[in-house]
Amino acid sequence: MNMQPSAVMAPPPPKRMEDMHLSPVMMRDIMIKTVFRKNVSTATDIAKSICLPVPITQELIDYARSQLLLEATGTLNANNGNEMGYQLTDAGKARALDALAQSEYYGAMPVPLAIYAEQVERQSIRNIHISREQLTDAMGHLVLPDDLLSNLGPAVGSGRSILMYGPPGNGKSSISNGIRDAMGDKIYIPHAIEYAGQVITVYDPIVHSAAESASSTTGLRITNRFDTRYVLCARPTVVTGGELSLDMLDLVYNPTARTYQAPLQLKSTGGIFIVDDLGRQAEPPQKLVNRWIVPLEEARDILALQSGEKFEVPFDTLVIFSTNFHPNEIFDQAALRRIFFKIKIDGPNQADFLKIFSLVAKKKKMQLCEKSLIHLLKTKYPTINNIYANYQPVFLVDQMISVCDFEGWPYKMTPELIDRAWANMFVKDEHIVK
Repeated sequence: MNMQPSAVMAPPPPKRMEDMHLSPVMMRDIMIKTVFRKNVSTATDIAKSICLPVPITQELIDYARSQLLLEATGTLNANNGNEMGYQLTDAGKARALDALAQSEYYGAMPVPLAIYAEQVERQSIRNIHISREQLTDAMGHLVLPDDLLSNLGPAVGSGRSILMYGPPGNGKSSISNGIRDAMGDKIYIPHAIEYAGQVITVYDPIVHSAAESASSTTGLRITNRFDTRYVLCARPTVVTGGELSLDMLDLVYNPTARTYQAPLQLKSTGGIFIVDDLGRQAEPPQKLVNRWIVPLEEARDILALQSGEKFEVPFDTLVIFSTNFHPNEIFDQAALRRIFFKIKIDGPNQADFLKIFSLVAKKKKMQLCEKSLIHLLKTKYPTINNIYANYQPVFLVDQMISVCDFEGWPYKMTPELIDRAWANMFVKDEHIVK
């Protein structure tokens, strides 16, 4: 049975300004920048924009009013329950512009790093329990060797690092995605976190799949549910491939906006970080894994601000490395020791290959033919030493469908179609005169 969202303890909502553990000046500046940029005027609308309960927002409004940065408009807003409206004074506009010159960040109030670390612990990837049934359901569309799930299950349930290796085209990427789908529960992702007065944005709609929008609820209701500086999301999955470089694992600083964005591994906290095609990156695999040694062993990562100041952040991620190389070719023994599980993903045997071929053909409405299959197995595969791969059935059937569509033939296998499809699966080894 899948874990339910309620299994993860929600971050408790703050009740007073002092519960925020943020500088009052910082909170005030983020609020007035938000009022300036979003042109919101009532306490409810401001609360929604900065993702705080209305009572705390009202405290901030009163604080800004005491400093003559905000003033009441003297009119009630009929569209918002006859709430009092507020606007920036001239001094408030000047302060907002000055604050924006220091940092363009506005909107959701950040969560202090120490408070965020507590939530990471509550929803740790290492707290999940994946059953054989969950893993089987998530990978039901794949034809896998019997012992593979037996090896994968403990690896996924541990929340530790996994290295999947083996020949290309045998579903390492699909298995990684199946692991993600098996988790099924939801966690809380902060819009942004704060460290040493700096705001680091974390929530990324490209990476994070929001299950529920806090902005669609009223300020009164969200006060009693969870801290809406967080977004309830499916456990995140970050997938990188040959484009991965070491600088992508550092804080991203925008010098124009003077804002920070979380690196990929921080965005994947509580979820999965997949490094696909390891060995195809510009950086050597050994160098990439060396960057992960401390995080993998100690569940903490080290990041650095523009000033050079270094600080720790939680590292709570199931890291899956996937490579077509043998591990001994790309890692030394010290690096391999730090990768907790090593699982070989081999190509299918002939029986599983035929099972996959049959499923693909049925799905794509390609009529099978015994004579053609015998031609494929007895004539074609011996030319490549009968080495089968999971990608080949899809490739061959799609090739045959393309030929049938062009020639106006019915979708039915023939030896001729097999030959034409096969010719596109491999390139003939020959010398080309230049």
